[in-house]
Amino acid sequence: METELWRLGASDLARAIRAKTVSSREVVAAHLGRIEAVNPAVNAVTVVLAEQALAAADQADAALAAGGDVGPLHGVPITVKENADVAGSATTQGVVALKDAVPAVDAPHIAQLRAAGAIVMARTNMPDVGLRYHTDNALRGATKNPWDAARTPGGSSGGEAVALATGMSPLGMGGDLGGSLRWPSQCNGITAIRTTFGRVAAASALPPEDATATIQLMSVQGPLARHARDLRLALSCMCGPDARDPRWVPAPLESPRPTAPVRVAVTTDPAGEGVHPAVAAAVRTAAASLADAGYAVEEAEPPMVAEGRDLFASMLVADLKVSLYPLLKAFASPDAVRFLDLVFAVVPEMDYAGYVNAFVRRSALARAWSLFMDRYPLVLGPVVTSPPFPVGFDLAGTTEVATIIRDFRLCGLVNLLGLPSVAVPVGVADGLPQGVQVIGRAYREDLCLDAAEAVETRVGVFTPIDPR
Repeated sequence: METELWRLGASDLARAIRAKTVSSREVVAAHLGRIEAVNPAVNAVTVVLAEQALAAADQADAALAAGGDVGPLHGVPITVKENADVAGSATTQGVVALKDAVPAVDAPHIAQLRAAGAIVMARTNMPDVGLRYHTDNALRGATKNPWDAARTPGGSSGGEAVALATGMSPLGMGGDLGGSLRWPSQCNGITAIRTTFGRVAAASALPPEDATATIQLMSVQGPLARHARDLRLALSCMCGPDARDPRWVPAPLESPRPTAPVRVAVTTDPAGEGVHPAVAAAVRTAAASLADAGYAVEEAEPPMVAEGRDLFASMLVADLKVSLYPLLKAFASPDAVRFLDLVFAVVPEMDYAGYVNAFVRRSALARAWSLFMDRYPLVLGPVVTSPPFPVGFDLAGTTEVATIIRDFRLCGLVNLLGLPSVAVPVGVADGLPQGVQVIGRAYREDLCLDAAEAVETRVGVFTPIDPR
């Protein structure tokens, strides 16, 4: 093929492999070569599974030559964040103490992706236990933003986002507790989907097998890519049942479309707490793209955004203080501990009675959003209301951390309510990529992806790039 293989998306690669225009070995080798050439500059890929990946590629090529049935991702390499189980590869969570924590079996969605033909090629970087909006840890070091090394690549799926943005991977797997898929996507100019709570089965073979209450409620697994169509393809391959996760919901991936045109509520400055001009411009660009595509686009303020953000932060902090934090203080990197200490200093204390009452307040928020989305099936707004912050900003003090929490308000609310949301890039301003998120009702990832594809069709794709 004339185009360098590492520039292609997962769907294009899968199609080319099935057509025998290119072999899976050639595709895997091209990405391994790109990792070797680029990763030293950005430190996004932590472990390269070259031997296993090439062997799997040879098996994929042999199966195709034999004329057997092949899956939708047959022969396509993928990368996986270091907090999802990959059999035989350590689930380090970005922590030195877990460098040898090797599971015997894959996480449910990784097993399902393999069954669809995907080849796990490498692992990617993250902050300690995923609890920071910047990717750095004592085990692997810091990941650099390829657009501007002085800016954060985001977190916690920062390694995945950088690997995709620089062409080291065509498809990645990450997770989202507080914006960990969408924020790195905004920072790096790629796309990702935070799935509905219960959509993707989740489990680990390593202790602790069960997460704390708030994390169970808000944390999900999801794919990252450079093209919205690749998110749709990946999602179709990773939403099956797994007996290890009793919370999995057998919801269809495609449901009847609302009566056309689909109404979209646009908010450039959710809750009116301030927005950077470049971020507001990005939302307006996406809104114009959706209007051009035939959507009924209106400016409308979604309900209780600030309250939802505050409730999200208070519930998560109350949970972390009594669960993970005592352990983290003993084994996490100093920067990770400092960031959490600053968060604890900013977010108001919540006692047990307050935590219990928070679930009642969450129900009121969910009802308000359900009524709002009865009129507007989609909400378009910022991922975060500010561009990627300078490296070190999240450790500077309580004022800076309070600013970050404020700017993440729409992400926090979405996670509190367990809604699906797609982050999609819309341009570049002052040398940094700009992105937005499209939020939908529970289990309406299809509508979110439709809108993201409509935006992408009109504004284009801005990666892969060489590190700058």
